[in-house]
Amino acid sequence: MPDQLVLPRVEAESVTSEQKGAVRRRQWGAERRSEPLSIVHPRPSRRKIILGRLGILTTLAAWVTYLISTILKELADNPNAGFRFQFETISYLVVVTFLTFSALMYLLARQGALYRFRDHSRVPRGELDRHFAEYSEGITVLVPSYAEEPQVVRATLWSAALQEFPDLKVVLLLDDPPHPADPGDRARLDTTRALTAEISAALSAPAARVNTALAEYRRRQKTPAGPEGRELELLVSEYEAAAEWLEAMASAEKVEDHVDEFFVDLVLMGLARELRLVLLGLNAASVQQASLPLSRIEELYLRLTWIFNVSTETFERKKYASLSHEANKAMNLNAYISLMGHTWNKETTADGVVLRKVAADVAPDEQGQVMAVRDTTYVLTLDADSLLLRDYCLRLVYFLESAGNERVAVTQTPYSSFRGAPTRIERVAGATTDLQHILHQGMSYYGATFWVGANAVIRKRALEDIVEVETNGAFEIRTYIQDRTVIEDTESSIDLGQHGWTLVNYPERLSYSATPPDFGSLVVQRRRWANGGLLILPKLWAQLLQHRSDRRKILFREVLLRVNYMASIAWASFGLVFLLAYPYDSRLLSPIVFLAALPYFLAMGSDLRDCGHRFSDIFRIYGFNLVLLPVNLAGVLKSLQQAVTGDKIPFARTPKVKDRTAAPAIYVLTPYAIVAFSLLTVWRDAQVGNWGNVAFASLNAVLAAGAIRAYIGVFNSAVDVFLGMVNWLYVSPRPKKVKESPVIAKTAEEVDWETILYHGDRRLNRDLRGSADRRRRIAIR
Repeated sequence: MPDQLVLPRVEAESVTSEQKGAVRRRQWGAERRSEPLSIVHPRPSRRKIILGRLGILTTLAAWVTYLISTILKELADNPNAGFRFQFETISYLVVVTFLTFSALMYLLARQGALYRFRDHSRVPRGELDRHFAEYSEGITVLVPSYAEEPQVVRATLWSAALQEFPDLKVVLLLDDPPHPADPGDRARLDTTRALTAEISAALSAPAARVNTALAEYRRRQKTPAGPEGRELELLVSEYEAAAEWLEAMASAEKVEDHVDEFFVDLVLMGLARELRLVLLGLNAASVQQASLPLSRIEELYLRLTWIFNVSTETFERKKYASLSHEANKAMNLNAYISLMGHTWNKETTADGVVLRKVAADVAPDEQGQVMAVRDTTYVLTLDADSLLLRDYCLRLVYFLESAGNERVAVTQTPYSSFRGAPTRIERVAGATTDLQHILHQGMSYYGATFWVGANAVIRKRALEDIVEVETNGAFEIRTYIQDRTVIEDTESSIDLGQHGWTLVNYPERLSYSATPPDFGSLVVQRRRWANGGLLILPKLWAQLLQHRSDRRKILFREVLLRVNYMASIAWASFGLVFLLAYPYDSRLLSPIVFLAALPYFLAMGSDLRDCGHRFSDIFRIYGFNLVLLPVNLAGVLKSLQQAVTGDKIPFARTPKVKDRTAAPAIYVLTPYAIVAFSLLTVWRDAQVGNWGNVAFASLNAVLAAGAIRAYIGVFNSAVDVFLGMVNWLYVSPRPKKVKESPVIAKTAEEVDWETILYHGDRRLNRDLRGSADRRRRIAIR
């Protein structure tokens, strides 16, 4: 595994016992393994691929068999059974069909992932160095942040700043209110604001050293050549210094949890190990007296400059009245992207500071403040709780610039979960994240890729194709990434497809993102994920019609995968409610239904084991989905509410805090209701001998009860319900009506002249009336 090489140096150790510090209290059943999986997926065996195909065929065959042997047979044998039995038969078939379809799409996407892992060959490091040796294009990393903990943002910014890329700019898009009243919020904001400057200052010394070393090397090449061994010695000394700098930084880091451990071990020490691997090769070349081409030596010098040369900046859109202040991540990104490639004058008005574009042929106003925002070929969006491995940018941009990928707009590595989760719910939620990583890789095989917004490299030119421009007052608002739903990345995937662009997931693990550590924060995240898919389906239909009119080929399996991705949460949630709540006739139950679902669970168990989890986690994930059933339903209902009312659903940020986040009482009580109703079903159906329903209800009761204990907690449930009751009973005092104060005459020194000259409308009549009264009093005298 290229990211876990054992090198002959003590400094390559990752985390010392002194660094561990205070850590989150680990729960029984939490994840013990902390080392991540390899960057490159293992090549699947021929047997695994054949079994995957058999699983797909078995699922299809079982569903057809059930349709014929049970549904059609029961309808034929009971023509006079009545409306209720016919309704139960049809509705049960619909539920089973939708659930079987989702299982089939899992197997299909998984099979595509196996094909991609089998065929993927990693680009050699030397080819990357050669491609970027004289590279002139740039990439801007945008990190949107709102009310994040500074240490979380700091790790993200460092993982972006240490990317090996020739022309890299990292911008922190800080979206907090610029002037908070709370002292704690103000202190946190000031700390976060200072992060980019701190990173720039920390990198200045190693950057100056490697830049000088490269300049000296180039100068020496213009003079008569000296001994080649001397050049290798100098290059070795530079790599030694770079590796020692990274190791010193790693040893100084404070490690409080598994995410900090990952940052030290994989971001800092991972890069240091890569440099020491180069040192191993250079020393071996020196001992063997091998001749290293001068061009290769220069490429190795350039690699060091790529690591340490970075431009950093903090940008706050809420400081500018001319930019959108919509409270969501999409508009935070749009605000900065709309400024790229232009020079702006900062002009102070009555409403605040506004940005005015400076025309290309006009010199900027020297009296005002000038802000030039450089344009770059690529934009990388990165969530503030995500970490990138060292060559993320290098490999993904190389992929975009490879032959045949000219129309790829977005490429990414769907994020994986951090290992060593200290809570049971974080471990199981992380397992579902790792499964999604595999499925997204498979969807690329069938051309059904969706942008997963935690990280992505985007062609700026593709964003210009989908931009929508509108006017808000006197200012132009440019929207590249739509914010009509809270899953803006999914909608943007459809927008790009309508303009002939494609999206591809890169088949390696190069990015990681945080998983909520408690039930309350998970509720916020999963409710947002479940909201919006149904609203985007009409856009997909419009895209299909456009492809058909343009005579562009679109595969039927791509359509099925896309529909399943956007709508499966809706039908799976409602289908599970029907199965849990409605007492279906026992004649409709058949072992064939279980046979249709068996390949899905076996494949999931195999995937979990491949991702370093346990095969038995399939049962824990089932219970996990049971307790999340009300959360998913709430998200789906929010989508329907927006479709009916047209009101945009507010973006809810997933809390990233050390302490526990309280969950709304309804989401805590509903899992208990599922357990109670399942036990009632067991007792009721046991009385009439409906043993199929008894078995299903018993399984649901046991797994849901276990999930409540493991993921919510009985004591935490009581606390959250109590807080919910208090919040429900509490009534905010009505604000007192403030009587309009009498008009006070204003002198010329007191009048707000800036507002008068800027707005010039009737909203200022109070000032005018005050001035008129003053003039009348003077006249009377």
